[in-house]
Amino acid sequence: MDPIATVKVVTRGQWGAVASRCQETLKYPAERVVIHHTAIVHGGEFQECVGQLIHIQTMHMQDRNFDDIGYNFLIGGDGTVYEGRGWGVVGAHTKGNNHDSLGIALLGNFNNESPSPKALSSVKKILQFGVSQGYLNTRFILLGHRDLGDTLCPGERLYSSLQNIMKAHE
Repeated sequence: MDPIATVKVVTRGQWGAVASRCQETLKYPAERVVIHHTAIVHGGEFQECVGQLIHIQTMHMQDRNFDDIGYNFLIGGDGTVYEGRGWGVVGAHTKGNNHDSLGIALLGNFNNESPSPKALSSVKKILQFGVSQGYLNTRFILLGHRDLGDTLCPGERLYSSLQNIMKAHE
C-alpha cells in the first residue's frame, strides 16, 4: 500500500498558490527534515487553512523577499497535507540549511498546544512516502527548527513529539 494514499494532499493549484519566482533543484535524496510550526492560530477548516497558506506565501514573498512560500509542505490540524514548494525543490525554511533538507511546517502554534494526532500521523506518512520514492535518504535526520537556529520553533509541544515521529521511522 502506498503510504501516502491515506493522506490528502492539496496541490499548489488547489490552494491558490502564486507561481514561484525561481526554483532551485534540491540535491537528492534530502539528508535532513526540519519541522516547523507556523506560530499562527490554526482554524482547522479547509478555507481557513487556505487563507493561512496564502497569507504565509504573501508574507514570505513580499516581506522576506523569498522566491516562494518557504516550506516544502504544510500540514493542517485535520492531517491534510498542503504542497508548498514540493519535492525536489530547495526551500527557504532554515537559514543556511536548505540545500540538503526538506522543510515541513504544521499550521498552528505549538508552544502551549499539542499538535493533533492526525497532523502527526500525516508527518509520519509523508516522511515514509519521501523515503519510498527516493526523495529522502533512508537514514534521514529529523530536526526541529530550534536545533539549527536561535528560535523556539516548532514550539515545545511539537518539538517533544519529534522523538515519536522518529521511532515510527526506525
